[in-house]
Amino acid sequence: MASRTHQRVLLGCVLLCAAALVCADSWRLSAAESQAQPTAAVANFPIASAARLAGDGKQTRFILDIDQTVTFRAVTLADPYRVVVDVPQVNFQLPAGTGTGGRGLVKAFRYGLVMPGGSRIVFDLTGPAKIANSYVLDAANGQPARLVLELEEVDRSAFVQSLAPENRPELRPAIADAPATVPAAAAPEAAQQKADGRPIVVIDPGHGGIDNGTQSGGESEKSLVLAFGLALRDRLEKTGKYRVVMTRDDDTFIPLNDRVKVARGLKAALFVSIHADALPRAEGDAQGATIYTLSDKASDAEAQRLADAENRADAIAGFNLAEEPTDVADILIDLTQRETRTFSSRFARFLMGEMKSTVRMHKHPLKSAGFRVLKAPDVPSVLVEIGYVSNKGDLEHLVSEGWRSRAVGSMAQAIDGFLAKRMATAGSSN
Repeated sequence: MASRTHQRVLLGCVLLCAAALVCADSWRLSAAESQAQPTAAVANFPIASAARLAGDGKQTRFILDIDQTVTFRAVTLADPYRVVVDVPQVNFQLPAGTGTGGRGLVKAFRYGLVMPGGSRIVFDLTGPAKIANSYVLDAANGQPARLVLELEEVDRSAFVQSLAPENRPELRPAIADAPATVPAAAAPEAAQQKADGRPIVVIDPGHGGIDNGTQSGGESEKSLVLAFGLALRDRLEKTGKYRVVMTRDDDTFIPLNDRVKVARGLKAALFVSIHADALPRAEGDAQGATIYTLSDKASDAEAQRLADAENRADAIAGFNLAEEPTDVADILIDLTQRETRTFSSRFARFLMGEMKSTVRMHKHPLKSAGFRVLKAPDVPSVLVEIGYVSNKGDLEHLVSEGWRSRAVGSMAQAIDGFLAKRMATAGSSN
């Protein structure tokens, strides 16, 4: 009897082990399937492989080769004359330099991501023109699918009449149906801040997506400043002292006003915009980092030139420039704005003091001008040109991880010093 009971116990153990093995195999299979799932879910964006212009100053045709048909929307814009083509997100794999030269009615064109899920092609025109025809051809006879745009020369009055009412120059609003590109993280960040209590630092890598910024030696400003901004974010987050928000953390275009809205919506303690300038060859050579604050009057001609260039970012990406919102215009003369400018200038001096011991500075490192991205009336804001991509020595630094680490370290120290002093002052006044 005891022997039979012992056999039953052994048999039960064997069955339990077998069941456990089956469950383990099932778990491994399930885990493998779940790990493979994200790969299968990766979006398969259309690939654009070639683009070309044909025609003359009367009629010009643009052709884009693409591996699948896409929907699109094409509009004309005035002042300056442009054509904007919006498509779903496209992986542009065009040869280097595509679009830098023009033909016929097109001076040049640029392309890239303009918002998550959406890409854009912007054509700079030599003069007024209308879209005579636009269509997509299916792939056939060994040829890829094609997006075709046909432009035709018109006079100014005919051009203005052909514009949609919202795009006519006398109205000049922003494109009405362009979705806001404020990072989705901004809303939950604001709610978290109430419970968190740590100051928020907003880092704003300039340009992005369709707007490359300056380019030199095969490097684009948008990529250099994004790498710098991400490194600064990581350095600040390691301290645990701040909540750090990026206006963009990938190759996406963010309109200037939306960058400002991020800082204002989060009630940020500091807004730092990162750029890398370039001088036209005719203007000689310049080098070193420069720190800009907001001013109604530029500190010098170079500051004015840079502000004018940076303020055109929305136009570069095909957005019309809206007039300054009335609430901001009213606050610009308010005490809040003046106090904010004082804090901005104080941080700029903190930053210069830290950076000059680790990186090369411009011969006039503190400047000011009317940058639109610095116009948050209640957030201390600076724009830092970390170097000139047009200068060989600066460009070597900008692509160097060692230089970036030193520059990021000095900037993080300046943020520490400035915010520690400001928080202490705020605490003592309460």
